[in-house]
Amino acid sequence: MLPIHAVLESIVHSLDASPTLVLAAPTGAGKTTVVPLSLLGRPWLGDGKILLLEPRRLAARAAADRMSATLGESSGQTVGYRTRLQSKIGPNTRIEVITEGVFTRMILDDPTLEGVGAVLFDEFHERSLDADLGLALARDTQSLLRDDLRLVVMSATLDVAGVSKLLGDPPVVETQGRMFPVETRYLGRNPVERFEDAMAKAVLQALHEESGSILAFLPGQGEIHRTVQRLKDKLRDPSVDVVGLYGAMDKADQDRALEPAPAGRRKVVLATSVAETSLTIQGVRVVIDGGLSRVPRFEPSSGLTRLATVKVSRSSAEQRQGRAGRVEPGVCYRLWDEEQTRGLVQHQKPEIQEADLTAFALDLARWGAKSAEGLALLDVPPAGAFGEARKVLSRLGALDAKGDLTKHGQRLAKMPLSPRLAHMVTVASDQGDALGGAKLAALLTEPGLGGTAVDVEERFRGLARDRSPRARDAMKLAERWARLAGNGSGGEADHGLLLCEAFPERIARAKGKTGEYLLASGRGAMVDAAESLSQETWLAVAELGGGDVRDRVRLAARLDARTLETDLAHRIETEDRLVREPSGRAVMKRVRRIGAVVLDEKVLGAPDRKMMTKALKDEVDRDGLGRLKWGEVSSALRARLAFVRALDDAWPDVSDEGLFARREEWLWPALDSVNDLSAVSDRAMADGLRNLVPWDLQRKLDALAPSRLETPLGSAAIDYAAEGGPRVEIRVQELFGLQSHPMIGGGRVALTLSLLSPARRPVQVTKDLPGFWAGSWAAVRAEMRGRYPRHPWPEDPANATATNRVKPRGT
Repeated sequence: MLPIHAVLESIVHSLDASPTLVLAAPTGAGKTTVVPLSLLGRPWLGDGKILLLEPRRLAARAAADRMSATLGESSGQTVGYRTRLQSKIGPNTRIEVITEGVFTRMILDDPTLEGVGAVLFDEFHERSLDADLGLALARDTQSLLRDDLRLVVMSATLDVAGVSKLLGDPPVVETQGRMFPVETRYLGRNPVERFEDAMAKAVLQALHEESGSILAFLPGQGEIHRTVQRLKDKLRDPSVDVVGLYGAMDKADQDRALEPAPAGRRKVVLATSVAETSLTIQGVRVVIDGGLSRVPRFEPSSGLTRLATVKVSRSSAEQRQGRAGRVEPGVCYRLWDEEQTRGLVQHQKPEIQEADLTAFALDLARWGAKSAEGLALLDVPPAGAFGEARKVLSRLGALDAKGDLTKHGQRLAKMPLSPRLAHMVTVASDQGDALGGAKLAALLTEPGLGGTAVDVEERFRGLARDRSPRARDAMKLAERWARLAGNGSGGEADHGLLLCEAFPERIARAKGKTGEYLLASGRGAMVDAAESLSQETWLAVAELGGGDVRDRVRLAARLDARTLETDLAHRIETEDRLVREPSGRAVMKRVRRIGAVVLDEKVLGAPDRKMMTKALKDEVDRDGLGRLKWGEVSSALRARLAFVRALDDAWPDVSDEGLFARREEWLWPALDSVNDLSAVSDRAMADGLRNLVPWDLQRKLDALAPSRLETPLGSAAIDYAAEGGPRVEIRVQELFGLQSHPMIGGGRVALTLSLLSPARRPVQVTKDLPGFWAGSWAAVRAEMRGRYPRHPWPEDPANATATNRVKPRGT
């Protein structure tokens, strides 16, 4: 009996009375396979189906197979599954186990979810973008169209309070898992030792010290293959089977990894994080955690999603550890030191905060929303990333000038592909080669399909030779995409041009050494010199990987320079640039470029005044304000304006972003009389800043943010850019007689006083002058009297006379 059975009655009765439920149950409690079956036959379900959402294809298929076995059936009967590549659904299927992305397509195609009685979100704590969006859309459907639709959010490590609030405080059912004791052993790791060597050593140690099968967690497919090879070289026990487990494997290989080891044999399963939850691998009582995970990180500036190798979160480490105690007491080996566990983050950031939001924005547009406002989301998408996503959709022609979905956007939204790849396939269809474009999309979405060659054409040839079940599934998928795109045929699209349609910022031109390229995005990239593509002048790059400054090209196609002038003419920009020759003479050049990649340039001659001013404005538009030289006057004024802006946003924003946004108002007038941005005078920039201040506020600036502090002996400059707030450096003797602390900002902000000795060395820093006089002044006075005996050091400075002179001789 599984732990979930103890609360099963509560789950069923809660859903009889309420359409929404939150279920918190640890890994191994049985929620994935028991809860859906328990809901069959409930009156509210009628003839409707139950949808069980899983974050991964492997987990979806395994859950369906497990439930089917419980019923004494095979998948495709009462219980079936549907993923992007495979489907086993029959006419009598009542429970469909589907991946989260498939559900998003389903609800966008049919917002009423006709024929569906319940949607169960499993492993919601993983917080994938598809899960967040799917729940938000399902909540909309339940609230507006289907008050009878049941929604269940299930998770092992769930923010119960947050999800409950999001869903309107529904019933919450919690259960404890069935966990056998797990002993944790910390192995540490030599930082110079290769990960695969450390993992192989840990596996051999565990095989020697413990019985039972082993589940080892590695970050990715490459590390798995290298560790398998090391174990094959070192393992001498013929009764031990070593297998890998990751999402891109064929179904038969995945099944072999999930099956229990035959009697008298042991198994070592080397897996990615796909095995953290949802899956049970029979016979495992030993876990080896490498402490690493591979997660996608999107860079809006480059348009790239990179797979970053990061330390696991604490919650993931606990999930992995728990796999050792599913069926009996177990052992967990960790490849780090015990004290490092405290330094792990509790949870990885949800995908919505770090992912490419282009598909998310397209799905919202199809739903009829221009923003995420009003949707039931635990975390809102970052405004910058969401704005950039909508810009990409506009460049693809998916959104019109008003931000609404175009007819082309409707075509893209109906395809189960990222918007860039959907655009690529529709372009190929319009050129009469829908299937060619769809095959290219399959190569880009299924890692390793067609081999690992860098040249796209070699990958196509590899795909044509591949007779594996995975390749056949991919081809069926490509054929479906081609039909959705319109199934245009009779032509042969250029693969390089198709990639340019999807990734125009990755058009690359050779530079420098063989294999070195500059991308239109401005980043550098390299192709191994042994690759034939390294000899090409132009490339259309599909995949890039790793590198802080320069990336390695993992997949690309040749690009004919002549086609740049025809098919890609709409990507070419022409601009007139001001260029300074080594002699210092300014000339105008007409430059034709695609992003940062220059096609050609032509000297136009010396600029006249109008051309010079325009060129300077273009330089600011293109490169920002970085070449301006802020002098003492303009810097001080800018700091004062930033100070009052922090008190009241009625004042102008003088941050780099704020000034760039209003450059036409304050900077453009100063460009009419200079030949270089660095020549704009300090005074001209200060005048420009003053022009940004509304007339009714200009008189208040000196009152709120005076440039100098008035003292009994004169005044001292206030540094508004100082760390810790506005600051004045002043000899302490000049403040004798001052009984209250100087304030600015209308009395709201205390000035930081850096009090100096007669030799202008620091004595004290304070924001409470009266407290200083009454407190630590006595100690300062004693020291100063010995060091500067000819200066007055009164016992009561608050009532003394300010001075900057020494005492007369003899006094």
